[in-house]
Amino acid sequence: MSELAIEVRDLKLSYVSRQSYSIKNRLFQFKKSERKEIEALRGVSFDAVKGEVLGVVGKNGSGKSTLLQTLAGVFEPDAGSIDLKGNGISLLSLGTGFQNELTGRENILLNGLLLGFTRAQLRDKTDEIIAFSELEQFIDMPIYTYSSGMNSKLAFSISAILETDILLVDEVLSVGDANFRKKSYDKMRRLIEDKDRTALIVSHQETTLRDLCDRVLWLDRGLIREIGETDAVLTDYLEYMK
Repeated sequence: MSELAIEVRDLKLSYVSRQSYSIKNRLFQFKKSERKEIEALRGVSFDAVKGEVLGVVGKNGSGKSTLLQTLAGVFEPDAGSIDLKGNGISLLSLGTGFQNELTGRENILLNGLLLGFTRAQLRDKTDEIIAFSELEQFIDMPIYTYSSGMNSKLAFSISAILETDILLVDEVLSVGDANFRKKSYDKMRRLIEDKDRTALIVSHQETTLRDLCDRVLWLDRGLIREIGETDAVLTDYLEYMK
């Protein structure tokens, strides 16, 4: 029997959204913003075995990024359980995990410590992370001066070089310049070829999912609509999206 790396049971998470009105409406109609509860995850359950690459698809707002951020500990679920079987986990996602006032170099240290690496381990890896990111001339500037592309390069480089047991990848393979996209894709392929490493990949790129994933999980409005073999689920999902 295959060894489980991730076990998720009945995961639920809701958040409150406020429906805003224009300043004119607020001034002359005296309406207040309306509170609306959004059920982002509505009882999600699945397993991922050690070494598996699981794709995650769904329309915008279906709960894909929320799922990955909940698995990574960014969000606290309202109910349900997540068992990572003692594995280290990292999230590759734009805008997640960086402190804007700190420099790129300082964020490497902070993110590495949060992932459980020691200062000595990070000293050994920092130069390699910086070189892969191609941000040498910007690395001692604060993150708020970085473009979204620079953020994605640094985020990918930290997770790719530090190599945790579980990788959560949220659309970062499709950003940056063409050369960096190819380098990132090749690096990701090498990482997931290691059968001790498990990955969840959120992507809208059909070719990426078919090329990299063993199975695909289809989320629809916070529920799993289908999970199974990559080609079968993608065929159903793409037909639905038509």
